[in-house]
Amino acid sequence: MVPRAEFASYYGRPIIKAPSWAPQDIAGYFFLGGLAGAGSVLAAGAQLTGRTTTASAMKLSSLAAVSLSAAALVHDLGRPGRFANMLRVFKPTSPMSVGSWLLAVYGPAAGTAALTSVTGRLPRAGAAATAGAALLGPAVASYTAVLAADTAVPAWHGAHRELPYLFAASATAAAAGMALVVGPSHENTPARCAAPLAALAEAAATRCARRRLGMVAETYEEGRAGALLKAAEVLSAVGAFAGALAGHRRPVAVASGIALLAGSVCTRFGIFAAGVASAEDPRYTVVPQRAALAAAP
Repeated sequence: MVPRAEFASYYGRPIIKAPSWAPQDIAGYFFLGGLAGAGSVLAAGAQLTGRTTTASAMKLSSLAAVSLSAAALVHDLGRPGRFANMLRVFKPTSPMSVGSWLLAVYGPAAGTAALTSVTGRLPRAGAAATAGAALLGPAVASYTAVLAADTAVPAWHGAHRELPYLFAASATAAAAGMALVVGPSHENTPARCAAPLAALAEAAATRCARRRLGMVAETYEEGRAGALLKAAEVLSAVGAFAGALAGHRRPVAVASGIALLAGSVCTRFGIFAAGVASAEDPRYTVVPQRAALAAAP
């Protein structure tokens, strides 16, 4: 008889150190950065198609989101000087270094785009800033996934292929939701079309990640993370479906937008919780290591 396998570590301690990041700071930073980056893309599209009210509202939304995102990051770092220190060098192999420079360049672009839109002054500078923010937006929305996947946390590192797509889809859903909330009904057709596509992409990326993670996928399905991700799936589906059918009915559009935003929040906090759970349980660290050793030539 073979005894049942047990997964343990020395003195019952976790094999790797769980992330010391505060959930409200870093998960909020993940969400707000995604909302800002994807929002800038939607703002540029709205500007090009003559939806000026939605464009202005989304530019302001992106400025507010990136400002709060930077504040959450600085709060977690402890003091503003630490963020400034990360800009002393540029290291392409470091997601944190690249992300810091992305924020440093994107923030002023988003701010200029918003201020020129509100004041009506310097239209050429505003157009250039809008285009620059839109070009940087996808990277701002997804680089945090690379940052998380670059760690040794099993639930994040094991999903390094799918996590950027998941973050980008979640950010797009959030930006579409914000457009439905702040934009007038007669300008919300692009957001109503983007919402279901983003929700489908998010669900597909999540399922692909779970399939490839093996037993580590349990952290996405159980406990706090499981509850948050199930709520995210329901909220995103309901928000996308209601938004697609909203038409020019303002109350329905606003409700669906709020659901999409809430779904994106739950996604980011759920993924954060899954990462912490996978780092604290030796089972999810030992098994992937053994599988990697067995597959090594």
